Amino acid sequence: MNETLSLGRIAGVRVGLHWSVLVIVALVTFGLARGRLPQAHPGHSALVYWALALLTAVVFLGSLLAHELAHAVLARRNGVQVEGITLWMLGGAARLHDEAPTPAAELRIAGVGPLTSLLIGGVLAGVAAGLDALHASGLVVEAFVWLAAINVVLAVFNALPAAPLDGGRLLRAYLWHRTGDRLRATRGASAAGRALGWFMVATGFVAVLHGRDLSGLWAALLGWFLIGAATAEARQAEMRNLLGGVPVSRVMTPDPVTVPASATLADFLAEGPFGQYRHSAFPVLAPDGAVTGVLTLRRVEATPLHDRASTMVHEVMRPLSDVVAAAPEEPVLDLLPRLQASPVRRALVLDEGRLVGILTIADITRALAWPSASAAGGSAGPRPDRRKQPKETS
Repeated sequence: MNETLSLGRIAGVRVGLHWSVLVIVALVTFGLARGRLPQAHPGHSALVYWALALLTAVVFLGSLLAHELAHAVLARRNGVQVEGITLWMLGGAARLHDEAPTPAAELRIAGVGPLTSLLIGGVLAGVAAGLDALHASGLVVEAFVWLAAINVVLAVFNALPAAPLDGGRLLRAYLWHRTGDRLRATRGASAAGRALGWFMVATGFVAVLHGRDLSGLWAALLGWFLIGAATAEARQAEMRNLLGGVPVSRVMTPDPVTVPASATLADFLAEGPFGQYRHSAFPVLAPDGAVTGVLTLRRVEATPLHDRASTMVHEVMRPLSDVVAAAPEEPVLDLLPRLQASPVRRALVLDEGRLVGILTIADITRALAWPSASAAGGSAGPRPDRRKQPKETS
């Protein structure tokens, strides 16, 4: 989940907001201003209800941020690199570059989230009780009661033993400890996550169709998210198992077809699509053989027909500074996040500045599709855990 607005760093962790966070702010604000607050304490002006509801929604976001910060801080203390935190429509996500090194570390990192939410809920409940004892405004007390309750609900929901919830990571830590197999543990937690997701989708639609309760749509949406996230987590675990420790040189396409920077687009097009230029992106070489960028067919097609005979390749190529570069010995899993974020979706493989290959998402897909020797022969043992690609924890 990529951030839309950066909030800077808190406790050394990069924090950002995704635009969809406006949805949860709007839903909480509307629900409180038009529902719970006026029903519990009528007689106030609409402006008071809306202002307090908006402030309550912002405090709720703060509690979500505290939940994710707890994950991030404890992850760093356990040697796991944290890329950042993003708040979005369905809560928050702490992006962890690596996985926990041991089941005990996984247990600590996952468990601190629900505990933090539970602690926040208890503190807010105490504040609400204190304000009520001091005969403060019932409207303000009601806002604190709602915040306390929602944080307790958040803690309980996140503790459910289903990936990608915190409880799913607790389940994975337990299975990992029992079996000694991280991949098998991930599969179990992901299966539990999909089961919970389908249950929420089914019950949500039943509530809408038979009980005419539109809040069931929210449960169905959460369930659908759980299904997708749990499935993605299982796929990532399979990919990490297959590609862990594999260098770029083993997956790349060596000696790719190149294009001279001084060629015209018309000359380039005259060689395809049945000649050597049968691909969709090509490294561009300067007269001295140095790589200067990448030419894509999309850039060529964007050039007007009447200009192609006079337009040089170097004028429309993507410069080298805009292209992902990798070393042959770099692990594929370390490169993958940069490759997925690149608009070219390709990486040039350079060995001391010399072009030796090109790596695409398709190359990695082919590597993942190849039947494993351990599955065919059954003799190979489990592969050791190695460096991992970024993941998220909620």
